[in-house]
Amino acid sequence: MHITRFVLLAGLLGASISVDGADPRSLAELAAEADLVALAQLRDTDYRRQRNIPVSGAAYLRVLIPYKGVKAGEIIEVFEKGLRDTECYFPNPTVFEEGRRYLLFLRRDPANPERFRGLPEGCALDVLVDADNGYALRYPLDGIAVSDMLAGLAREMAFADPYSIVEDRDLPPSERSELQSGGFIAPHSDDRQSAETQSGSLAPPPDYRGPRWRYTHGIPLESFRPLLKLDP
Repeated sequence: MHITRFVLLAGLLGASISVDGADPRSLAELAAEADLVALAQLRDTDYRRQRNIPVSGAAYLRVLIPYKGVKAGEIIEVFEKGLRDTECYFPNPTVFEEGRRYLLFLRRDPANPERFRGLPEGCALDVLVDADNGYALRYPLDGIAVSDMLAGLAREMAFADPYSIVEDRDLPPSERSELQSGGFIAPHSDDRQSAETQSGSLAPPPDYRGPRWRYTHGIPLESFRPLLKLDP
């Protein structure tokens, strides 16, 4: 999914700041505006692409935990068309990968009420699985500018999620610097590279793709759920 980057800047009391000037909204405001709020996992995408960039089409996600307007286990269709700062495209998993998990804020598509579109502010926040098999919003948040002061809810966590690891080349230098200075990413030890080094070889493995980082902080589900201010 193309996502606008929102990076936590030191000293801003935990508010998410949009680099493109979008006005932050509270989680409760987003939930009230949405027809559907749920924690869901990506299953598949069907996009038309130009130069390998999605420009229209649909993504299909399975609802894991419903909060509003949907039931657990349902498969929902999220349609997007065109390119904009808060477009709602999702990265398609390969046959060897499980889909990413997201906290979704969606509205029904006026042109087809059976499918959904993202809100003007965005559509999804990344969710990771922790070592205890629980869910947590990845922190700092990325995908929607959120006005809630979340720093006090975030804590250091051990994640058991492949998407908690990010390649260095996928982080813009300015974002990487902010995340490092805040302690929100740490170097990820590559077992294959370690094995090569321990064997006395200075050459990296043939498939080595550069350094990687792991995200270190999240907001557990039980902490962010009340901020939605939705009936149980």
